[in-house]
Amino acid sequence: MNKFATNQFFNISGFELSDIFEEISVIWEAIRKIEKFVQVHLSKKLSKGNVVIGKGTVVEKGAFVKGPAIIGKNCFIAHGAYIRENVIIGDNVKIGHASEIKNSIILNNTHIAHFNYIGDSVIGNNVNFGAGAITANFRLDGKNVSVKHKNVKIDSRLTKFGAIVGDGTKIGVGAVLNPGTVLGKNCVVYPLINIFGVYTDNEIIKK
Repeated sequence: MNKFATNQFFNISGFELSDIFEEISVIWEAIRKIEKFVQVHLSKKLSKGNVVIGKGTVVEKGAFVKGPAIIGKNCFIAHGAYIRENVIIGDNVKIGHASEIKNSIILNNTHIAHFNYIGDSVIGNNVNFGAGAITANFRLDGKNVSVKHKNVKIDSRLTKFGAIVGDGTKIGVGAVLNPGTVLGKNCVVYPLINIFGVYTDNEIIKK
């Protein structure tokens, strides 16, 4: 069994753009595919701009969608939010005030509360990021980000890689997910903690 396969973290059956997860062996390889995938999708839509926004989605005045970006149906993008380049957002997603999203995939029904940074990450369905929780995506030494699993470091071959966050996981206020953090389904990360490494489904992470 591949412990880092897409289906170990996400139910993609209701995700309209699930084909981004095809032909990858480990889930973080999807991050490398985002830029080209968004470009191809936009060209198919024959969009005059570089942003596609689904029916029922509200982008409040003062939010800035730089793009290229694909935003699904019935989402809410709050005042002060910044949607940067190469972002894929599913349906019924809330991006709160002063949150920044960059080169990431966010699946359906997820809430990114406010004052969050999501960079070079894949965030599952029904995930909640408390205020101020962030994904750090770059090592201070500039080297490739490693995924630490059972005392073995796996080279992601990515210089920028934030986190993989499985379906149903809850991230507490002010938590920091260091580069290469991998969280399974239905985890709970306590507020104000600093984490790194691989966590299996249903873990409660207090320190």
